[in-house]
Amino acid sequence: MRGGALAACVCTLLLALAGPAPSVAATGGAQPKIGHASAPIPGVAGGAVPTIGAEAAPVGIPAAVQRAIASADRIVGRPYVWGGGHRRFRSRGYDCSGAVSYLLHGGGLLDRPLDSGSFMRWGAPGKGRWITVWTNPGHAFVEVAGRRLDTSAAEDPTGRDGPQWRRTRRSHRGFVARHPAGF
Repeated sequence: MRGGALAACVCTLLLALAGPAPSVAATGGAQPKIGHASAPIPGVAGGAVPTIGAEAAPVGIPAAVQRAIASADRIVGRPYVWGGGHRRFRSRGYDCSGAVSYLLHGGGLLDRPLDSGSFMRWGAPGKGRWITVWTNPGHAFVEVAGRRLDTSAAEDPTGRDGPQWRRTRRSHRGFVARHPAGF
């Protein structure tokens, strides 16, 4: 099987295993997400395994990482606002480090918003197993379970700015890798 056919088979299998999706009315008007967990995950609606963009998060993902992803999903598509998310986590829009802060806070991994320079000293050095914050004095983005949340459209052919899950990888050149201990 080629990539497209294999992906279609995997999606069909996942849909079959997930069972019927809840109605839009049952989810309070929000579109339901595909996936399920063996036990409810606090902070994730209905215990559903969150998606990362349009893809299901990997199996076995820790609860804190699931909550972080679900949190980031709430701000994806908001506008880029310089300084957004720094005074407080809730904002009408987010800049790079504001979006990273929001994601980490949603997972219970950060108590207060940080700027990109502060992220250079945050957490543990190096790449994490589940979450890696890539930062330098002028920009920060985060990779979670292999997907990138970034306000920059660097290497993204869609050209959208603001917080977005990005399918394509971005160069790590010039960035320092940090991660929350244990993740």
